[in-house]
Amino acid sequence: MSAPADPETRPRLELYGGRWAALIPAVVLIVVMCILSIAERAAVPAFWVGGFAALVVGLMLARNRTRYAETVVRGMSDRTGAVVILAFIFAGIFGEIMKAAGLVDGLLWLGLQTGLTGAWFTVLTFILACIFGAGTGTSVGTVLAMVPVLYPAGVFLGADPTMLAIALIAGGAFGDNLAPVSDTTITSAYTQDAEMGAVVRARLPLALTAAAVSIVVFAFTGGGGTVQESTITNQAAPIGLLQILPFLLVIVLAMRGRHIITSLTWGIMGAIAIGLATSGISPGEVFSIPPDRDTSTGLIQDGMASVTGVVMLVLLIMALAQVLAESGLMAAVLERLERSAARGVRSAELTIIAITILFTIPLGANAPAILLVGTTIGKPLGQQYNLSGPRRANLLDCSACTVFYMLPWHNAVIVWFSTVAATATQFDLPFPDITAAFLNPYAWALLVVIIISAITGWNRTYSKSSEPAVTP
Repeated sequence: MSAPADPETRPRLELYGGRWAALIPAVVLIVVMCILSIAERAAVPAFWVGGFAALVVGLMLARNRTRYAETVVRGMSDRTGAVVILAFIFAGIFGEIMKAAGLVDGLLWLGLQTGLTGAWFTVLTFILACIFGAGTGTSVGTVLAMVPVLYPAGVFLGADPTMLAIALIAGGAFGDNLAPVSDTTITSAYTQDAEMGAVVRARLPLALTAAAVSIVVFAFTGGGGTVQESTITNQAAPIGLLQILPFLLVIVLAMRGRHIITSLTWGIMGAIAIGLATSGISPGEVFSIPPDRDTSTGLIQDGMASVTGVVMLVLLIMALAQVLAESGLMAAVLERLERSAARGVRSAELTIIAITILFTIPLGANAPAILLVGTTIGKPLGQQYNLSGPRRANLLDCSACTVFYMLPWHNAVIVWFSTVAATATQFDLPFPDITAAFLNPYAWALLVVIIISAITGWNRTYSKSSEPAVTP
């Protein structure tokens, strides 16, 4: 069998209408996502249809359909996508076990034991949501797990209902932004060929600055309610706090340069061991022969199932990104950006930020936006100005975790509002409108932080010791 052609010598994928016709499949995907998002039916599995339709439209536009099919296969088998998918699977298992083993109960116990009320409980809620989000790597999981316990507890303790609810999604956004097990962190790091520990270390100052601003905002706006009697203490249990240890283990291993798969494997084993030792979970919950066909065998299967949707979407988007690249479209886009918008390292960073945000606005999920922009624009444009892999990854991830957590048609915001509304109705409590997400202080603060970082050069690093010849 002959060796595959080198990417530099491989014939360009030709489309009817020229290379700019490669935009049409991308537009098809975005339109489907927009329709579902506006209809408040945004969900990652629902986006599969858009990805499939995009690839079919691309096939119809291809002058050589065999070459097009080979391009799609190359995209789906790309090493970057494979690493991202594998990391997603391990992260899904890790998060599922930590939740089942009682981390939420431990954080609730910690919150109730502090004796804080009003605005200070709102601040504590934000911090606890940050811890949970960073540990599990999912903003949606943070909302689903913590709103039912911390929202009613906070309202009964005199917190402002609107800011308390926002504190929970803001904490989830922090976790999504920073956690090494987050889909956005994994995607941003591996699309830029960046080492995970270096990415997290470089992102810490950005995320913590935005979190500090958020704490100040919640301290001033999170109170004003009346403290009431409540019985929401039956789930609180300090033993669940031990699940923070596996989370810290993953962080330490990742920061020391261990591969994310290795780090997550040790974290999973630690979470299972602690859960079994503390009776937070039983062996049968981890794995057992199901009573009926097509029912779950336990937490490991559930963790894998929780990321099936995003895995399929990653495959479709990687294929679409390969079509954009091999058609010559992205080379043309980059050439125009370099001539106009990106005339130096500062404007190049601002361009990456702007395009990433632009892609997250219509889409109901931010990791796919990072995947598409990161491989086609973020990496080549950043490399043009000698930006390091961690820096490029942080430009993408921080941008994708800003406006995304404000807009009411995004999946995370929809889940947040639905969960808050359902919980409030159950306890006969007030709750904010979905448009209150626009008040998310972490999203606004992170947006300001990443823009200031690009303008001033704070936290910027280069792939070599010397700065690029092109001045900002």
